[in-house]
Amino acid sequence: MPEMLENLKNVATAMLFFCGLSIPSYAQTFHTLVTFDSTSGCDPKYEALVQGTDGHLYGTTSAGGSANNGTAFKTTTGGGDGFTTLSDFTPSAASPYSGLIQGLDGNFYGTTAYGGTNGGGTIYKLTPGGELTVLYNFSGTDGDEGNGYFPYGQLVQAANGAFYGTTFEGGGTEQTSKCTHGCGTIFEITPAGEFTLVHSLVSSEGGESYAGLTIGTDGNFYGTASAFGEYKYGTVFQMSPSGTITVLHSFDVTDGAAPYGGLVQGADGSFYGTTYGGGTSGYDAGTVFKVTASGTFTNLHNFSGPDGEHPEGTLIQGTDGNFYGTTFDIGGFDSIGNVFQITPGGTFTVVHSFPYSSGEGYPEGGLLQDTNGTFYGTTGQLPHSTSCSGTIFSLSTGLGPFVTPQRVSGPVGGKVTILGTNLTGATAVSFNGMPATFTATGSAIDTAVPANATSGTITVTLPSGTLSSNVPFTVTQ
Repeated sequence: MPEMLENLKNVATAMLFFCGLSIPSYAQTFHTLVTFDSTSGCDPKYEALVQGTDGHLYGTTSAGGSANNGTAFKTTTGGGDGFTTLSDFTPSAASPYSGLIQGLDGNFYGTTAYGGTNGGGTIYKLTPGGELTVLYNFSGTDGDEGNGYFPYGQLVQAANGAFYGTTFEGGGTEQTSKCTHGCGTIFEITPAGEFTLVHSLVSSEGGESYAGLTIGTDGNFYGTASAFGEYKYGTVFQMSPSGTITVLHSFDVTDGAAPYGGLVQGADGSFYGTTYGGGTSGYDAGTVFKVTASGTFTNLHNFSGPDGEHPEGTLIQGTDGNFYGTTFDIGGFDSIGNVFQITPGGTFTVVHSFPYSSGEGYPEGGLLQDTNGTFYGTTGQLPHSTSCSGTIFSLSTGLGPFVTPQRVSGPVGGKVTILGTNLTGATAVSFNGMPATFTATGSAIDTAVPANATSGTITVTLPSGTLSSNVPFTVTQ
């Protein structure tokens, strides 16, 4: 963190101490489920946990494990003895900064920021049983910028079955004082490991992406770059499936700077995100924003210390229609970050503050809302700490259960897995009112988009009632 931000943090803490400022919060129930150590892993980074088809939560840590290169893990929603280390990363694939995504084939896929044969990171496949296979090795820092290196963000799987992601540097299209080693790349890789460079970013489009991509309901990809653009403070961009980039917004500090997190498309069709710094509060503490697919930008909130500083993870939209996220810093006296809620209109509320005295670490990643209605997240290692640390936590705000499709779009006849809780005994599944055939297990339903289906809500009928999906499903051609 830059010295200026560190100084502002100290000023904000002092102000809170002398003013005795308190932050209102929603009624909620918070539990620490897992505390990491050097064996199980430590310091989970930017991305959220993912809910698997078996009902477990899956994720990664960037350090710890047998080689101190990080781990992949799964846990039950109760934590404790339900935690299992699936794999220990080694120099052949080291330090995953991103989380996992479960592919349509049931395996998990992710990236490591470093390691591999060239030292520039990897793309890997992980079976549910913990067998890890490196699919691709990125270029190193030896002057061969190639297809990019240092992939920090989460992968996303498109309707064609391929995964898409970003690299922080490399590409080689532009190597100037702005992008000494290239501004980064956007790539595609199949589950079998066939790699394609889709686009090399140039400084006018932005560069140094920490986050992965989001697939919009229009079929385009949307993402953020933490640097460069018109004012050098980062961009929001759209990419067509063929790789054409359109800059939707360039940050100029007053509206935010350095968007580390990715984007989430809200139910209203707009995209929502955060910036690590900038804003108009005077604290350089970051912002929350929304931007439409046509580029209309709105600054929704300016962080100012007491309400948190420096959000890094990607927002999610809860089943109540509000957005939830975390801040990496401050959040009140003796606090090292917050969980917050913000409405689509910009009304902001602190939901939970993490006490510094707990020693649990900073919340760097985003949140997952499990289909049981509860939010789950991680905290990372405390800066300057010499001990391995970090946690998995749960946060209940009273929201009820729901179902969610593992992917949010697909063609008629396309396979769809619907995640849920206690789905055994389901009697009906429909896509926007059109009945579908299905097979149900305890935590997932396998189905296919029925003929004549239209885009809309998925519903699952159980003996206890009907559950609706938290996101609409788009039927593609």
